[in-house]
Amino acid sequence: MRIIFAGNGEFGVPTLAALLEAGQEIVAVYTQPERWAGRGRTLTPTPIARFVQGRAARLIQTPDVNDEALPPADLMVVIAIGQKIAPAAASHPRLGSVNLHASLLPKFRGAAPINWAILRGESETGNSIIRLAARMDAGAILAQSRVSIGESETAGELHDRLAVDGARLMLQTVDDLQAGRAVEMPQDEVRATQSPKLSREFSRIDWAVGADEIARKIRGLYPWPGCRVRLLDAVGVEIARLTLVRARAGQGEGPRWRPGEITIAGQIACGDGAVEILEIHPDGKRPMSLSDYRRGNAWMPGMKLEAV
Repeated sequence: MRIIFAGNGEFGVPTLAALLEAGQEIVAVYTQPERWAGRGRTLTPTPIARFVQGRAARLIQTPDVNDEALPPADLMVVIAIGQKIAPAAASHPRLGSVNLHASLLPKFRGAAPINWAILRGESETGNSIIRLAARMDAGAILAQSRVSIGESETAGELHDRLAVDGARLMLQTVDDLQAGRAVEMPQDEVRATQSPKLSREFSRIDWAVGADEIARKIRGLYPWPGCRVRLLDAVGVEIARLTLVRARAGQGEGPRWRPGEITIAGQIACGDGAVEILEIHPDGKRPMSLSDYRRGNAWMPGMKLEAV
């Protein structure tokens, strides 16, 4: 089929690659313009734009797809374009437009479904392919897949697995649409939940809450926005700055430790039990296991982790 692709981030790259490899005709790829990014403030293309460069696909970098003269097409595939596509543009292709969303809709509509699935303690998530609709992520469901969430899996790792799974699901859906066998199911509005946009302020850890909640927060917010902390010695002097990568609920050692302090077992005391840190990302270095970090750095009882 002749397909228009609209997207920005890494999540859509496996799907675009799969469509090209399957021999579908990508008549145009729409993505956001280059933006200033990084410490050097250099103009940076979106991951979709980087993928398309050098490939046989027409790339249009635009702040608003609705302002563009869309080419004739059979279908538009939309994945995290970051723009509201108007009904006229969505209905332009012969078979309309579909969207890949990384949750089991109607659960976790919104900007951060992968993160919130971990934050809410879900054991399973998945992908949904839906019709574009006037309300965000509320369109009829064409296909879904289910993916289990690992006990210590981070949002970044789950993102990558769902991106690959979504490509497979999209190929199946495109085939079903082309063959006329696709079935659309309306979403159950009663079961709808939201996954709001994340912020760095939200990533601050309150060590006074329970261990399970903190461990999910650490995993669910890595790599972005990341739970950043200062490692302080027993008298409050900063030793290092770290981003916590992976954690699980551990065993507390009673009231002798205040929330945020490192216990004798090397865990972090919290409001209910303790948090066992499994992996960290020191500033300026690569991520590493806590055991590797402790071989050359202090991590002693009575030291403290303080949210940045």
